[in-house]
Amino acid sequence: MPPDQAYVYIMANSRRRLYIGVTTRLAARVQEHKTSAHPNSFTARYNIRDLVYYECHATISRAIARETELKGWLRTKKIQLIVAGNPVWQDLSQKWGKPIDPFDESNLRPPETFR
Repeated sequence: MPPDQAYVYIMANSRRRLYIGVTTRLAARVQEHKTSAHPNSFTARYNIRDLVYYECHATISRAIARETELKGWLRTKKIQLIVAGNPVWQDLSQKWGKPIDPFDESNLRPPETFR
């Protein structure tokens, strides 16, 4: 039976080198990248560890089609996609599995912009 959902994701390193992938198990796949589970891989070679973007799709075939589309884009368009949802290039997986702090409105701050 095929999985219920699939993900297209973009990982980056501190120098903004990008890797685009597809998976049905996002958390496990990101962990593989972070720990260099495949030491001869592109992500291990270039120390690509930060999940900076991802999308969820209903089927693996749709996710693969989207991955192919993104890989065909110019680098500037890929960066625009990342920055639209993650302007500071935060590692989106950083807090996975950690307790969530209660909401406190006093912690809100205005959005940051690039100049």
